[in-house]
Amino acid sequence: MSQNASAPKKSRAARLTRTMLAYLLFLALFFWAAVRYGRSSYLLLSFLLIASSLLFFFFTFEHRRPQARELVIVAVFVVFAVIGRVALFMLPQFKAMAALVILSGIVLGAESGFLVGALSALVSNIFFTQGPWTLWQMLGFGLLGFLAGCLYRAGWLKKNRIALSIFGFLSVWLLYGGIMNASSVVMFTSRFSFKAFLAMMVSSAPADFIHALATVFFLNLFSHTVFQQMHRLKTKYQIFE
Repeated sequence: MSQNASAPKKSRAARLTRTMLAYLLFLALFFWAAVRYGRSSYLLLSFLLIASSLLFFFFTFEHRRPQARELVIVAVFVVFAVIGRVALFMLPQFKAMAALVILSGIVLGAESGFLVGALSALVSNIFFTQGPWTLWQMLGFGLLGFLAGCLYRAGWLKKNRIALSIFGFLSVWLLYGGIMNASSVVMFTSRFSFKAFLAMMVSSAPADFIHALATVFFLNLFSHTVFQQMHRLKTKYQIFE
């Protein structure tokens, strides 16, 4: 009986894995398009990225429609992530947004984490000005949430503070920082080169280090409350199961 009950779960997990791998392939192609066309079509690409993420978000719910309360929680995470960036505008690189995006990926799932990250970057740039960099920030923050959700679902990322701190520090410095430094090379040089990218990584190391430390600080500050409240919501309303 238990084997029969576990079969649908394994089948669903396999389908979800294939879907996520397909989405990662899409992101790779999208990244290539951003490198090639991002300067002239960044606004169009930004909205295409949001639209594709929304479609992926709905697709992962398979044959049922997401409940309104689930969409509301995603929106709440976006609002708090935007506040976590805008409210600290006077402190360069010391922002709470990356930490909240990572937490959203853990508690809501990888696909929702990507959506929270991408939307938060787009909305917060209403205050920080839009530009070709917006698309890259959407990719960077979105992948933070997506990777956090994937690693947590696979059991490689735990909810304890040490694991969160290590993941938050390395992912913000290497993943988000690497994407943004690559974007600088693409936007401000005639062609991409590894030498220019390495020089950009070195020159931006102090700022990336502060951003990574801020993420660790806010992960430790918010994680317990977020996990506790989301556990109550999941138990009460049976959402994001």
